[in-house]
Amino acid sequence: MTRIFIHGLESSSQGDKGRYFREHYPDMLITDYFGTLSKRMQTLREQLEGKTELILVGSSFGGLMAAIFACEEEERVRKLILLAPALSLGAFDPYLARRLSIPTAVFHGSEDDVVPPEPVKEIAEKLFLNLSYHRVSDDHSLHGTFSTMDWDSLLEI
Repeated sequence: MTRIFIHGLESSSQGDKGRYFREHYPDMLITDYFGTLSKRMQTLREQLEGKTELILVGSSFGGLMAAIFACEEEERVRKLILLAPALSLGAFDPYLARRLSIPTAVFHGSEDDVVPPEPVKEIAEKLFLNLSYHRVSDDHSLHGTFSTMDWDSLLEI
């Protein structure tokens, strides 16, 4: 099993979530992604080359990346955990007709002013056949929720 954290557009592997995972789950792959979506996806694909039994945790733009990877490589992904995923961006449009059976948990803050929760919820409910959706009273970064989540359970297959 390989667990990986994919940070958001304006973040890095040194952000709060990256530091949390590095401290609590030292086996988790955590790297930096730079440039365009295409460049970031290339980095992700290279990092995961030859790996299976993947658990992908993606935050915001990283959630978009995790979902794209899962659409392209469904057989390699065992679980998705998406934190305020940017699924409503036009870059995800080519994947909207897909239906994935991968167990997927989405956590989205009701006060998110970066990625509107409602369009993401609609997309997630159509795309993920095995969805656990959680609207939490929080902001885009899930500042109040993230560290209290049951990560031990979430990160198990």
